[in-house]
Amino acid sequence: MSSIINELWHGNIIPQEDSRTNSKEMKELLGYMSRHHEELEKSFTDEQKETFEKFHDCWSEYMSLGEAAIFEYAFNTNFSQL
Repeated sequence: MSSIINELWHGNIIPQEDSRTNSKEMKELLGYMSRHHEELEKSFTDEQKETFEKFHDCWSEYMSLGEAAIFEYAFNTNFSQL
């Protein structure tokens, strides 16, 4: 079990990208997001693309921090119940 936790912590296992666990709705939403992302990028100037990329990077980092906090909270809560 500790190796799975270690792999999760270091980003070697990314549950949200595991298509085996994504519901049909999640897969559809990911497809829509990808399509809209590509459409937006086609319409951007180079400067807008750079700004959008920075926004995307910040959003990804923000979501990763939130996911790490949730993981830590859930792990600590479950561990304390043992």
